[in-house]
Amino acid sequence: MTQDTSWGGVAGWYHRFLEREEGAYQKTVILPNLVRLLDIKRNEMIVDLGCGQGFFARELYKKGARAAGVDVSKELIGLARQHSPKEIQFYAAPAHKLDFLKDGSADAVVMVLAVQNIENPGEVFAECRRVLTRGGRLLLVTTHPAFRVPHGSEWGWDAAKKIQYRRVDQYLSESKVKIQMRPGENPKEHTITFHRPLQFYFKALGKNGFRVRRLEEWISDRTSQPGPRAKAETLARHEIPLFMALEATT
Repeated sequence: MTQDTSWGGVAGWYHRFLEREEGAYQKTVILPNLVRLLDIKRNEMIVDLGCGQGFFARELYKKGARAAGVDVSKELIGLARQHSPKEIQFYAAPAHKLDFLKDGSADAVVMVLAVQNIENPGEVFAECRRVLTRGGRLLLVTTHPAFRVPHGSEWGWDAAKKIQYRRVDQYLSESKVKIQMRPGENPKEHTITFHRPLQFYFKALGKNGFRVRRLEEWISDRTSQPGPRAKAETLARHEIPLFMALEATT
């Protein structure tokens, strides 16, 4: 992960958002699906790669896992250690250098909304392959690359048909773009994100010894406020996925 992708400068805000915002997608959509897919067995070793302030690592620990968290931001790791049980180990390190983890020491690695902010996913997948036990699982959760293209997709409204649709201006071309960290607030706070088509992830995982065995597409759980477009907006949310999950095995 590059310096530009570090969320250290807004670590406090991000921590408060995840802990206090009841409707955050991390809680309402991602967490229940993540727990379902992992089907955690007691004392399984699960590494949360790109763990931020430790939200998912703590939740996995509550479900019986031996959890560890890794993030490049020292500020976020500091918050993770401060607000987590001492049994959870947290490390400040880039995702492709996990020297503190032994070969074959993890049963699963999860990357939640992290791979899209990483410049060198191939190197990261290779390192995940090293630390995973034989038959271990890598679970990636990202915004859906076919419908959520930074600066290359947006919502549209068809007045004649009275439908809300998703316009996609580019998909196959990889891109590296600057996006605002907190939409509607300080425009100078930004991070770098990467768009890659679906085939990129299949190829990169295969090249590094993984077999993709599951793909799921997760929708928004929100409904629109009452209004003339509410029904169409809610339908669009339920038809056009917000997140994609890939499960790969060694």
